[in-house]
Amino acid sequence: MVKAADRDRNPAGSSVWLERRAPRAGGGPAGLDRDRIVAASVRMLDRDGLAKLSMRRLAAELGVTAMSLYWYVDTKDDIIEYAIDTVYGEIDLAAVDEGRDWRERLTVLTLEYRRMLVRHPWMSPCAGQYLNIGPHAIAVGAKIQETIAATGLPLSRRPSAMSAVFQFVYGYGTIEAQFARRATEAGMDPDSFYGASMKAFRDDPSFMESLQPMADLLDERASHGSVTDIWDRDFAFALDILVAGIEAMVRRESGETDETGKSGATDETGESGKTGGT
Repeated sequence: MVKAADRDRNPAGSSVWLERRAPRAGGGPAGLDRDRIVAASVRMLDRDGLAKLSMRRLAAELGVTAMSLYWYVDTKDDIIEYAIDTVYGEIDLAAVDEGRDWRERLTVLTLEYRRMLVRHPWMSPCAGQYLNIGPHAIAVGAKIQETIAATGLPLSRRPSAMSAVFQFVYGYGTIEAQFARRATEAGMDPDSFYGASMKAFRDDPSFMESLQPMADLLDERASHGSVTDIWDRDFAFALDILVAGIEAMVRRESGETDETGKSGATDETGESGKTGGT
């Protein structure tokens, strides 16, 4: 496993997945293994957040001594790296493959990614701190690249398309997850928390003038009732916009236009299409 000192000396090349350490001699504690440790760590992270994860707390969760954990991991960072890859494994890549074209596959992939981030609010701040090179993370990355490649964009443009789509998903899922956590901490369901928050600042006289230019938009959003419906509707339409942008860039890169002088993109079946998100 990766020692804390190793991470300090070589942060760019340190990962539990790069370690080639021989197993410890002898047998580990009965009834304990790495899978059980990681599963418990994910439960704790979901319930208590990143700040409260420690080897001592994790050992208490498992009903073992803290020293027992060191048969399988050396540091809390090791555990977090394993936990990150475990939740990447929740993304259903088989469901992605069932999509009829790249648009459907991209829709499923982005929804799966977003839902994973929302289920695990600790994931977002962790993802950028580690190399994310576990087997599940690599499989997800490969599926993202495969899906973007199917758009027809040239190789040099694909990283930009991946960034446009998945940085959007990352940001969206992060905000949605933190909103849900804030509501839970307040002892409220998301709809009640959203309604109370909106009312708090819209009813405050000091905000009335500054909110006037956006009053119509705020009223429109409030008309949907469920904050979950708002999250889903906005995500779906934003994704449609991104897909339309990719289609436009494919046409621009290829120089293809129809008889009206406008470009006409087709899907892999030869038919024009959209994500079906709206």
